Amino acid sequence: MSGSTAVAVDALLAGKARAYTRPGTSSAIDKRPLAGAVHIGELGLEGDEQGDLRVHGGVDKAVHQYAFDHYTAWRQDLGVLPLLQAPGAFGENISTRGLTEADVCLGDRFVLGDALLEVSQSRQPCWKLNDRFGVADMARRVQATGRTGWYYRVLRPGTARAGDVLVLTERPHPGWTLQRLGALLYQRVLDPIQLEPALALPLVPSHRKLIERRLEQGAVEDWSRRVDGPSGL
Repeated sequence: MSGSTAVAVDALLAGKARAYTRPGTSSAIDKRPLAGAVHIGELGLEGDEQGDLRVHGGVDKAVHQYAFDHYTAWRQDLGVLPLLQAPGAFGENISTRGLTEADVCLGDRFVLGDALLEVSQSRQPCWKLNDRFGVADMARRVQATGRTGWYYRVLRPGTARAGDVLVLTERPHPGWTLQRLGALLYQRVLDPIQLEPALALPLVPSHRKLIERRLEQGAVEDWSRRVDGPSGL
């Protein structure tokens, strides 16, 4: 992948927070395509919401991209679900083809319309995917396959629309694809030789803390609440 790499955006999507599947929960995972020009601000696409601001949204999770390329594999794994016929199944804001976690590096900067986006982190899938797909271990599957999608922070707000081209303009960490970083996070890696180099990256605080804790404690964190959901609901 080079600085001239560009892919067309098939859809820009947003959703409103609504009561979700379990008592006391809400979600805006049900994203729908937007027509016309869309403003992309510091906190994401205009009109987009998050159901739980403790773990979603914010400047480091302003915009979520998911590769439509992965939908074929998911249909092979899960069958022909209605959700998998069009972009938006994973709560993404940007849907493209030709760009996956194997092609994108942490810190990559992309221009979309006149907005400037920076890859901030991989997605850590949560239990809301289980309920959306009706598959009890969907979040664990997303994590295990590495088909997670990724988040951007917005360095320069601007306007874009479906059909615009997402253009890579800068790659400060070419050795650190999201596939490589995701393998460290999700394949229960404890090897200091693999973990320590990642601390030189501009990690979001939660990912830095995760790696530092593994190095200090020699143990992997408990993912059950995030991927299986709150107990007793």
